[in-house]
Amino acid sequence: MKVFNTLSRKKEEFVPLQEGKVSMYVCGPTVYNLIHIGNARPMIVFDTARRYMEHKGYEVNYVSNFTDVDDKIIKKANEEGVEPSVISERYIVECKKDMEALNVKPATTHPKATNEIDGMIEMIQTLIDKGYAYVAQDGTVYYKTRSFKGYGKLSHKNLDDLRSGERSLLVSGEEQKQDALDFVLWKPKKEGEPYWESPWCEGRPGWHIECSVMSKKYLGEEIDIHAGGEDLIFPHHENEIAQSEAANGKEFAKYWLHNGFLNIDNKKMSKSAGNFFTVRDISEKYDLQVLRFFMLSAHYRSPLNFSADLMEAAKNGLERIVTGVENLNFLLEHAEKDNMTEEEQKLTQTAKSYVGKFDEAMDDDFNTADAISAIFELVKFVNTHVSGESSAAFVQAMKDEIVMLSDICGLIVDRKKEILDTEVEGLIQERQEARKAKNFARADEIRDMLAAQGIILEDTREGVKWKRA
Repeated sequence: MKVFNTLSRKKEEFVPLQEGKVSMYVCGPTVYNLIHIGNARPMIVFDTARRYMEHKGYEVNYVSNFTDVDDKIIKKANEEGVEPSVISERYIVECKKDMEALNVKPATTHPKATNEIDGMIEMIQTLIDKGYAYVAQDGTVYYKTRSFKGYGKLSHKNLDDLRSGERSLLVSGEEQKQDALDFVLWKPKKEGEPYWESPWCEGRPGWHIECSVMSKKYLGEEIDIHAGGEDLIFPHHENEIAQSEAANGKEFAKYWLHNGFLNIDNKKMSKSAGNFFTVRDISEKYDLQVLRFFMLSAHYRSPLNFSADLMEAAKNGLERIVTGVENLNFLLEHAEKDNMTEEEQKLTQTAKSYVGKFDEAMDDDFNTADAISAIFELVKFVNTHVSGESSAAFVQAMKDEIVMLSDICGLIVDRKKEILDTEVEGLIQERQEARKAKNFARADEIRDMLAAQGIILEDTREGVKWKRA
């Protein structure tokens, strides 16, 4: 397996620090509003990378943070007259709903910045003690950028070039900096803002320090993969490297992966341009599986253009796979023969070649565009060779291959099972309500109805649990 490393600007063979295990940190959203489709792209593509690595047998420790203290969160809280934590907790809940709807697996750990302040203070103090940071007169702590010899190695710019990025580093009290390129690690409190006690002043951390601290705590001082959108390369990821490597004395991340920008009708997405879409907006027009399919239809490093026409094309493409699986479900129900013929056994081996194509594409820097093409080829092969005369074993084998590859992409294509699960949950809820209303006849009727479908209910202290017989 090879991945494109932003650090070296080339594809490198992926060799984890620890055999059989992968440590992966993906920068998460700042939770002040519903996530937009630009936020969704790294969530989807790196979730797919994680799924593929797990498919290959790796144990993946996947950490993705929530930035829950930030100027935008504070501004919204002040507008609503509530504590910032009310805003951040509200949108963490909403973000998780959208992630579930996109079939993004929960991270191994979803740390929140406000829970890690002690660790940030500790790392900042280490940087001060080592001479990489200094305290200004008002208690602001700055990182001494030129003290870190490798600064710029990720963005591939020298320090003089980086002066053009100064504007993104500006905060109040700029005149206290020893150098215009120094960036903030800790800043003093302002009226109406949350703050924490520190050795330097009452205040709060800068943005960059949180990921250095959370990555170290949950993954260790050295990690395999650090990922995020390409807009984070500078200054965020560049500053993370400077902080982590100066504090820990070790290489921070072995591989840096960045997804390309998402444009809307070939224009940059912005509220002022009227082309800003949240994931929730898209869900009103499309099943979010279509959005996921669309995101994976291009290589993750390529710029991606979002448009109504391209979403329709994605909808039709996903439907081809779903329809193929629906046809196989129908044939399974009506198959008259159980065991494969000799010819079917040969066809099963031929089908494996498409699985090989899929793996080959994913091994090449998670090329989901070519991987999905391999799924299409497999569906076409299956449509050609499976018929009403096919054995149940052959039909099941073909279905299993399509569903397995789709699942690696996080695409739910076996809709029969999905709908059944939803119906079961609904019936269980109805049974609970019937029992509360002492309508035991209806409750028993539902239990019998589910039993007839092979669903076994178990009443426990934690609530009703169910399983398939």
